[in-house]
Amino acid sequence: MGKSSKDKRDLYYRKAKEEGWRARSAFKLLQLNEQFELFKGVKRVVDLCAAPGSWSQVLSREIFKDENNSDAKIVAVDLQPMSPIDHVTTLQADITHPKTLEKILDIFEGGKADFVCSDGAPDVTGLHDLDEYIQAQLILSALQLATCVLKEGGAFVAKIFRGRDIDLLYSQLGLLFDKVICAKPRSSRGTSLESFIVCLGYKPRAGWNPKLNPNLSTEEFFQEMKIGRPELHDDLSFDAEERKVAPFIACGDLATSYDSDATYTLEKDLQRTSLDPVQMPTAPPYKKALELKRKGELKIIK
Repeated sequence: MGKSSKDKRDLYYRKAKEEGWRARSAFKLLQLNEQFELFKGVKRVVDLCAAPGSWSQVLSREIFKDENNSDAKIVAVDLQPMSPIDHVTTLQADITHPKTLEKILDIFEGGKADFVCSDGAPDVTGLHDLDEYIQAQLILSALQLATCVLKEGGAFVAKIFRGRDIDLLYSQLGLLFDKVICAKPRSSRGTSLESFIVCLGYKPRAGWNPKLNPNLSTEEFFQEMKIGRPELHDDLSFDAEERKVAPFIACGDLATSYDSDATYTLEKDLQRTSLDPVQMPTAPPYKKALELKRKGELKIIK
């Protein structure tokens, strides 16, 4: 979590530090769970694009509250290294590579996951069409792994950017899950395109055996189950796309949740203290620049 002036006034940012969360995004998963009871009966979880680990923290704290879940297993996967979290096995790996799937299944001892989630997002460019496309591809990459590791009836949650073509993604997910819902947690800023797709009741396609292959695009991976582009026939006709609209739900108790776009001032009689980050970045993108600066080798181009 950064220290911009807006962040300092953001109540969720401050509460995340006070409660020991690595990022304010922890409240998003907490509010999604409050609405959909995602953790109920869950014993095996895969957290994709997990760094810095706030969602893994939530999973660890909430799932292991139940004494019957002492044998639960949580696997967090990210290309970036992550600092350890209690009850969480971290893998620094590519979610699209078959070896990553093998490692997860080994940790689960051959069992399937009850819940797969992804809070991953690309570095936004400000070009909304491009950002939405890249995010959709990231979701499909997470979905690839989910179809290979998720048990029948399991749940899948991922961050999305809502755009004009989002109904196509809803339709694709609707072929794999009984229920698809677009949810906006109260802790997610209203000014952001960000929402979360909540997919409940995984239903594997009959006769389809998904296998990860790094040489296949996401479209080619899903082609056999027909959630790619409409098939073009020899007479140049094609099947019309079936478009669906997922219901939109605002998550979080409206009576107690704070407005993520509002700023809140501290009470006058409250001592003002600056809280350090819960967990410093393990591999920040500016790490190389800091090393060069220490050595006096950082060149400033004017």
